Amino acid sequence: MSPGKRAGSGSAVRAAALVLLAVLCIREYTGTGTPDQDPYLITDYSRLHPVKVERVAEGREEEQLVKLLEEAKAKKLSIAIAGQRHSQGGHTYYKDGIVLDMTPYNRVLSFDPGARTIRVQAGATWKDVQDFVHPYGLAVKTMQSQNIFTVGGSVSINAHGRDIRHGSMISSVESFRLLTADGVIKEVSRTENADLFAYVLGGYGLFGVILDVTLTLAEDEVYRMTTEATRVEDFGAFFKERVKGSPDVRMSIARISTAPEHFLTEMYATLYTADPSLKLADYNRLQTKEYGVLPSKVLFHLNRSSNWGKNLFWSLQKNYFSYRQNEIVSRNNAMRSESLFMEYREAGKNDLLQEYFIPVDEFANFVNRLRGVLLEEDLNLLNITVRYVNRDEEAVLSYAQDDMLALVCLFNTSLSEEAQSRFKAGIRRIIDEVIRSGGTYYLPYAAYPSVEQFRAVYPRHEQFFRKKDEVDPGHLFMNAFYETYRGDK
Repeated sequence: MSPGKRAGSGSAVRAAALVLLAVLCIREYTGTGTPDQDPYLITDYSRLHPVKVERVAEGREEEQLVKLLEEAKAKKLSIAIAGQRHSQGGHTYYKDGIVLDMTPYNRVLSFDPGARTIRVQAGATWKDVQDFVHPYGLAVKTMQSQNIFTVGGSVSINAHGRDIRHGSMISSVESFRLLTADGVIKEVSRTENADLFAYVLGGYGLFGVILDVTLTLAEDEVYRMTTEATRVEDFGAFFKERVKGSPDVRMSIARISTAPEHFLTEMYATLYTADPSLKLADYNRLQTKEYGVLPSKVLFHLNRSSNWGKNLFWSLQKNYFSYRQNEIVSRNNAMRSESLFMEYREAGKNDLLQEYFIPVDEFANFVNRLRGVLLEEDLNLLNITVRYVNRDEEAVLSYAQDDMLALVCLFNTSLSEEAQSRFKAGIRRIIDEVIRSGGTYYLPYAAYPSVEQFRAVYPRHEQFFRKKDEVDPGHLFMNAFYETYRGDK
């Protein structure tokens, strides 16, 4: 529903809607919703393109993984590598192939608190890492804003998050071991088999099985959270002065209004500022439970469903974060983000992410043009968070080709063929504006951008695919992302 269309109001109607939505949320939260896909097919979080696979095989031991590769080659089967399967563009499966589920492969292998390094198997989640290093006063440097994902998956997409000092995932990876298509296990770092390092980081599982990863860690710190109101036209200057220009600000996340009353004009930013006067021991108890999930789910459903719901949700968000001024939080807890309230399982529809990286000085101009596209295309935009990622010249498919503000956009859309055709056209218009701004888009999400747009945004694509052919000439490791964007070359 576009911001230009007004829904009816009235206290009685709203009260009835809230009750109905609460019932729907309870059904959805307890998993009683109706599925919309064939249980014999497999897909990812998007539910867009389910395909039949040969089987799902769990990764458990090195020897078993080597034998699995041998079996796949003997049977002329492909292998796609999966973690939590939250990528949304077919990166974790391939038709008629074997899906290698790495989540059981999740042990901590070594830890050196003095050197601030930890080595974990690829299926370990960031929660596993946080729980392990927390007693030693250490924390993760870089990860997504949720800790549910696997380390191997985050390396494969070269993830980023709220931290504004350490950049994307590649900057905190010291080394990893890679099982390649020829059955050889290689130690990969910036000095050993270095030719592979910049391809596998952001390589989407196309170069081999990441067995384990050695990460550098940060100190756990105590932050004081503050929230400040701003506007889209002022945010570039605000960010450079108040966020990036303040040495004690370690993390930040901003939100842009998607409410019709303030559509893509109002913003607020939450800053995490280190406070050395506070003792870590007083604030470092790990948060283990997410509170307020059900009422938050109700409100977010209203945000999906109507314009007045969007206005209400934005108003409550602003009030909530204004109330939380000067809240004290440790780094480890700040990186255990709340997310359960956004889970969504409605048959025939889904919430889908797209993410755009825009140079800081181009931010306001881009958002103004984005507003026009969204209104014309009638896209149901639910949420935009704004993060920051430092320039990365190392990864071959680097999305941070400058110091970038990342706009993480959550849309709700029908999964019908007709609706998806319209939605794709709208997203491609947005990508054209991204390119016009000298920006990029993130590759882990649904493959709406055209091959031509992909090649324009990622100028080293030919180098990437040539290396894929060199390392894996038989294309043992495959996924739908490769099939889509390799094109006819």
